[in-house]
Amino acid sequence: MAPTLSLEPAGRSCWDEPLSIAVRGLAPEQPVTLRAALRDEKGVLFRAHARYRADAHGELDLARAPALGGSFTGLEPMGLLWAMEPERPFQRLVKRDVQTPFVVELEVLDGHEPYGGQRLAHAVHERHFMAPGVRRVPVREGRVRATLFLPPGKGQFPGIIDLYGSVGGLCEYRASLLAGHGFAVLALAYFRFEDLPEYLSDICLEYFEEALAFMLHHPQVKGPNIGLLGISKGGDLCLSMASFLKDNITATVLINSCVANTLVPLSYKDLCVPSLGCDATKYKVNELGLLDLKDMFNNPLEEPNRQSLIPLEKAQGPFLFIVGMDDHNWKSDVYAHIACEHLQAHGKDRPQIIYYPQTGHCIDPPYFPPPIAFVHAVVGEVIFYGGEPRAHSRAQLDAWQRIQTFFRKYLNGEHPARHSKM
Repeated sequence: MAPTLSLEPAGRSCWDEPLSIAVRGLAPEQPVTLRAALRDEKGVLFRAHARYRADAHGELDLARAPALGGSFTGLEPMGLLWAMEPERPFQRLVKRDVQTPFVVELEVLDGHEPYGGQRLAHAVHERHFMAPGVRRVPVREGRVRATLFLPPGKGQFPGIIDLYGSVGGLCEYRASLLAGHGFAVLALAYFRFEDLPEYLSDICLEYFEEALAFMLHHPQVKGPNIGLLGISKGGDLCLSMASFLKDNITATVLINSCVANTLVPLSYKDLCVPSLGCDATKYKVNELGLLDLKDMFNNPLEEPNRQSLIPLEKAQGPFLFIVGMDDHNWKSDVYAHIACEHLQAHGKDRPQIIYYPQTGHCIDPPYFPPPIAFVHAVVGEVIFYGGEPRAHSRAQLDAWQRIQTFFRKYLNGEHPARHSKM
């Protein structure tokens, strides 16, 4: 019997859905190599391989069989996806067009040579970013430039505004995946997209207030509570929204966020919050020649930097801080600790903080190859973001579940949850 490569689900699945991979029809204890590859929309090839040995019945199930070497070792059922590396160094795997899938090619080769050996089996699998029935709605309302993702059905759904960081543009892949789990998610651009500014300059919070109003008035968004989800610069913008646009913002998730306003000044009505300064002489170049920015930013607790601190105590709802302990973009763990002490000093509940050891800055949805370092789209330099691939991949999977649990708990359609007194 010729070997067969079995995938479950067969044919297609959502990107954040686990994929069962098995091989049948091998010789007892036959050594084989499995390879996986895909090309992104720019044509960059990403691939991974792992060496295995069939069991006594000639079967191989990646859920039970440990990899003996290759791109990873040990029991890693999804390792062929999260361990993918780019053919050109320092390219990050992102999804630019969520309406099309990534097409993953899987191969089984005889023996333990990843680039040799007879091909025994082959399969092609589509990994989609919009679950069946999810709707993608471009939003061009007033100044707002965004995309709204709605789950299947005609009901009302808990609403989330999703913000990315200093690379700019309109990033939709996280929002599209969350919509498959029952949330109405607005992926919001704020620079480097269409008629928005090409570069970050002064940020006016009124723009984000307009986006919030859009969500609150949308007939398929379940009010009166809205959640916020932000990473990096998008995180401190979410903190500013929660603090200054506090009504109706019930739950805020921050992924490796600063507690101060960063990069550019922020204004709202007659208020101006300066940006947290940095010392460009404090950047480092590591042994791989990559830029390490962790020590560049000033201490937000020292004067005059305290003026850039965001008044978290004004927020009406709880916070969830997701922290990569090996973040080399800035000191995310320190900032989460500052937030905790600041809220307690003002008689507020402690925020929920999840610390992930050996995890870097960019915590994506699960099964994305961890971007340890990549060329920053705006800076044009290779930035070291830290993390160890295996630990980072596990953090992404755990964080994705915690984010959904947090939003389900607090976006429940009741009166906005408020911080209780200590």
